[in-house]
Amino acid sequence: MDRPTIVDLARAAEVSVSTVDRVLNGRDPVRPATAERVLAAAEEIGFYATGLIRQRLGKDKPQRTLAFLLLQRSRTFYQMLGNALSEATKACTAIRGRPLVDYADDLMPNSVSDALARLGRDADAVSVVAADYPQVATVVDRLRVGGVPVFALISDLTAEGRAGYVGLDNLKAGRVAAWAIANMCKRPGPVGIIVGSHRFRCQDLNETGFRSYFRERAADYRLLEPITSLEDARYAHENTLDLLERNPDLVGLYVAGGGIRGVMQALRDAGPKVFGQIVTVAHDLTEHTKSGLADGVLRLVISLPFKRLAETTVDAMVRALDGPPAGNAPAQLVLPFDLHTAENL
Repeated sequence: MDRPTIVDLARAAEVSVSTVDRVLNGRDPVRPATAERVLAAAEEIGFYATGLIRQRLGKDKPQRTLAFLLLQRSRTFYQMLGNALSEATKACTAIRGRPLVDYADDLMPNSVSDALARLGRDADAVSVVAADYPQVATVVDRLRVGGVPVFALISDLTAEGRAGYVGLDNLKAGRVAAWAIANMCKRPGPVGIIVGSHRFRCQDLNETGFRSYFRERAADYRLLEPITSLEDARYAHENTLDLLERNPDLVGLYVAGGGIRGVMQALRDAGPKVFGQIVTVAHDLTEHTKSGLADGVLRLVISLPFKRLAETTVDAMVRALDGPPAGNAPAQLVLPFDLHTAENL
């Protein structure tokens, strides 16, 4: 019996010969449903290039579910990050990726660890943004034993079982924030620091780097004790107003963690005469921080490169599924950060 030809395949799939040729050669896009029909027909009639068609359609790639546990779905930053991670998973050419994005609205450690455990049951690999609590570390270690690698995203974890960390050099980011304030302020004076929680290692290291710069390079400034926002805009608003009232001569403010919307609202409530004398530096470029740069409430925003962060994270997760790195040491994937002012929006 003669082996089936392209004409036979076109007839079996009820498409034109040119459509089959496009599927085989990948010259022009073909609708997914049509390409699937061509593949099904090729398998049915025993077409000699069925393997090539499967390769073109990515059917020879492993299917992997990559899960991402982020924080507070109401925050623009995490919405943007979730979208970037989903797109990077679908675009990854090494796998047929299925993204699974979830958000921990309740930041209590038991709630976050429970959400991480649930995702780990449904995913091949997980990346998580979380504060560094023992409950979280326990789940990370348990998932590793079960063959599910877990990456710390944006904020590193101390869990021995983590597969790695993807994010910024937070000490460096904190020092850049300090450099900006020390060089933009018109005179030395008190400088405030706002953190969401020191349990986030990224924020703790941001503050450490920030203080180290002033200690070494600008000792004539007086750094205040940090105040917390608990990653909540309302709490950040109240605490910032209190900070301004207690320190009417404040010259600088570093927002090292969440709650930036509340901080900016407090500065706006105080009025341009007040916030115009304060050099405020924050993290993460969103529609809200862009508006803060535009009206002068913020002077500098230190931002993660979303697309690169997402692509690096997905690539690391896929590689981890092929086996641990040499020496089995957690991967440390440190990305450069972007700097934004009102002049480069």
